[in-house]
Amino acid sequence: MFRNLRAYLEALERRGELRRIRVPVSPELEIAEIADRVVKAGGPALLFERVLGKDFPVAIGLFGTRARTAFALGVEDLDELARKVELLLQLKPGKGGLSALMGLIPKLPLLRGFFPRRVQRAPVQEVVLRGEAVDLGRLPVLKTWPLDGGPFLTLPLVITKDPETGELNLGMYRMQVLDRRSTAMHWQLHKVGRRHLEKAKKLGKRLEVAVALGGDPVLTYAATAPLPPLPGVSEFHLAGFLRGAPIELARGVTVDLPVPAEAEFVLEGYIDPEEPWVEEGPFGDHTGFYTPIDLYPRFHVTALTHRKGAIYPATLVGVPPMEDAYLIEATERLFLPAIRLVLPEVADYHLPPEGVAHNWVNVALRKEYPGQAYKVAYGMLGLGQMMFAKVLVAVDEGVPVKPGFSALLEALKHALPGRDTLLLRGPLDVLDHSSRAFAFGGKLVIDGTRKLPEEGGEVAFTPRVHPELPEDPEVLAQRQWPGLWGAVLEKRRPHQAWEVAERLLSTPQSAGVRLLLLADGDTALTPEELLWYVLNNIDPERDARVMPGAEGPVLVLDGTRKLPEEGFQRVWPERIRMAPKVKALVEARWEEYGLIGSTERMYPGLR
Repeated sequence: MFRNLRAYLEALERRGELRRIRVPVSPELEIAEIADRVVKAGGPALLFERVLGKDFPVAIGLFGTRARTAFALGVEDLDELARKVELLLQLKPGKGGLSALMGLIPKLPLLRGFFPRRVQRAPVQEVVLRGEAVDLGRLPVLKTWPLDGGPFLTLPLVITKDPETGELNLGMYRMQVLDRRSTAMHWQLHKVGRRHLEKAKKLGKRLEVAVALGGDPVLTYAATAPLPPLPGVSEFHLAGFLRGAPIELARGVTVDLPVPAEAEFVLEGYIDPEEPWVEEGPFGDHTGFYTPIDLYPRFHVTALTHRKGAIYPATLVGVPPMEDAYLIEATERLFLPAIRLVLPEVADYHLPPEGVAHNWVNVALRKEYPGQAYKVAYGMLGLGQMMFAKVLVAVDEGVPVKPGFSALLEALKHALPGRDTLLLRGPLDVLDHSSRAFAFGGKLVIDGTRKLPEEGGEVAFTPRVHPELPEDPEVLAQRQWPGLWGAVLEKRRPHQAWEVAERLLSTPQSAGVRLLLLADGDTALTPEELLWYVLNNIDPERDARVMPGAEGPVLVLDGTRKLPEEGFQRVWPERIRMAPKVKALVEARWEEYGLIGSTERMYPGLR
């Protein structure tokens, strides 16, 4: 455990995983461009000590590698999270009464820290500013991408209380700074904070809100975890369980809410459910695309408290890989035992970074009967936030579920398109821009398990890669991997992708192919970028077709942007890209930042 953020930063520095940037740096785009380069190179966490026009330093990249995320959560490897929960959940059927109670005794040490501890004095309240004294402009809130609507808090721990039941919720929702004393609160349709606000409206009350920044990184992680609704259990309990010591909570100075005593900052205030919502966005999101302007509630700040010498924590989201991929993997490991309680045949699962959490799930299962892969798919799609999954690929136990691309290629060996693919409908993430309707669209299940006789048995198939690919006047670039073909085109007219697919699949080079991925021309033909782009841009019910190839059916996914003439009436967003002048500035200042020498030797991907 780390008592607070600065204890964690000191530990990272001792490990050689923190780099201090001592020259003045702008919070508008420059810090983001530096952080993006560093996290993609697997580099260190960064502490920007001098942020232009701001009163506090910025720490970023706190979860920037798998190993660093494990360190932040107090384990040697993220797989230990599953083992820890598994031990706690081990049940002994048939035992009750005294025997059951005695069986719990060895597990009591695992619950050390589960219950938060209330304290009277809090370091985060060393400085208290109220009313007109509050000025969010003093905080180094970052603008991370050129088209963002303004600066956004990206690691806020948002605390609310159910107005009816009193249950606490700690969630992470981005917050756009609107002025000195208010922000937008990005409470999407399915979020707990949104439900609390709706209840407050029914009761004719304002909803009190507290927003913490910093503290033990375990608490920051807990705010991102999709904790199931358990009475009396909040993310504070989860954080205490993971760290093995209770989270210390103090009472807010202007709100009747608990706040983390060891946080760096706390913003206190309220949301008036009767007040008109405000425009929020655009925002360069974790999908790698901008989410468009939309209406969200306004959060009014009544008090700002902070430690003396406080450090502002931030993160950056965008085209993967980003550090949110490692937080997602921590959640994946943590909830594996819970999934196995409901679906005991699940051997493992993985949310590949290319799927940005909700677009792609690989699951390995111990298969014993026909149709079991679909049973597992239905079950997983009914579990909490797993309901947002868009594409689910099933493989047999023993097939590694990661890297995601390797598992997909293995699945294609045993998945006959049409027979072993299934289209469904269901809820999708609010951030999904390609769905047929807001937060609702198609889903695709690919059964890549070995087929039993009742399922039609295995069909002879040899994945192939052809040395020469056919020329096509509308294909800008193309590439094959065993069983998979990727092609990019400059889309100019409706339904163009299907015409291209038909021409490509009519050639001999479609032999040994079971999946054809089509994307727009600015997509790099690497497995990571191609899959990221296509998965973002499909509604499987509309954009997945089984078409004839040289040796049998081929599943085609049209990942090109959709046009109004194709029946798409929603806003198609811009892909996130950094402004060339910012990239040039960072390139010119790279040596000045001090990210060379010993750091470069430790992280050779940096330049």
